[in-house]
Amino acid sequence: MARRTPALQRSLDILELFTDGRESVSAPEVVEELDLPRTSVHELLHTLESRRYLHRHPDIPGRYQLGIQLFRLGSAYADQLDVPKTGQRIARELVERCNETTHVAVLDHRHIVYIAKVDSSHAVRMVSSLGRRLPAHCTALGKVLLAHLPEEVLARRLGESPLESLSERSITEVPRLLEELAQVRRSGSAVEVCEANPDVCCVAAPVRDRTRQVVAALSISVPLHRWSEERAEELRALVTEGALKYSAELGG
Repeated sequence: MARRTPALQRSLDILELFTDGRESVSAPEVVEELDLPRTSVHELLHTLESRRYLHRHPDIPGRYQLGIQLFRLGSAYADQLDVPKTGQRIARELVERCNETTHVAVLDHRHIVYIAKVDSSHAVRMVSSLGRRLPAHCTALGKVLLAHLPEEVLARRLGESPLESLSERSITEVPRLLEELAQVRRSGSAVEVCEANPDVCCVAAPVRDRTRQVVAALSISVPLHRWSEERAEELRALVTEGALKYSAELGG
């Protein structure tokens, strides 16, 4: 294993002090919190300042704030993020663990659109295609996405016309849907049992970007004959874990 560079590690430790939400740091704080020599801390702070990773607080002498170079690096990282591409990879990892079809979808008004998918290797599996649109309220993916809309936006979208039905179990009454969306917000995930397809069940969880906004949803779909309460809980935990990883890779 290659040797780590102590000075670089200490510099990164200083920058990571800001991850707790603080606005600025001082040399004495760095010395105390990181247990570093005072001379080394002053040299590190001076170096970080000269490279514009830190800058001196304009109003409080002796304190440092994050510098513009970190914003530039963060922007460069954000520019390379690709929601569908990252989703395809995360979906593949989930399928390797559970061997059930996995989707990523985004919201398009009152519908979801699949932007990534990986199929199960089972002979019996959900049939779907990229770009396919489905009524959001009939799917676990859609329920996750609807649940995180601002209240006024959600009311406007649901109030335009009756909710269509895709199966006997589809929710068609807005009050009942709103109750379920509230539960989705409380639990952090959604479950759908044969509401979009009479032979398919699904669990889904939200994917967030660096602004904490829900930008997509991740799901695992299972044929009814492989569904059970125990299996549902296993998949709920798995899809939640996958969505958290996906969010982290988007900066969330």
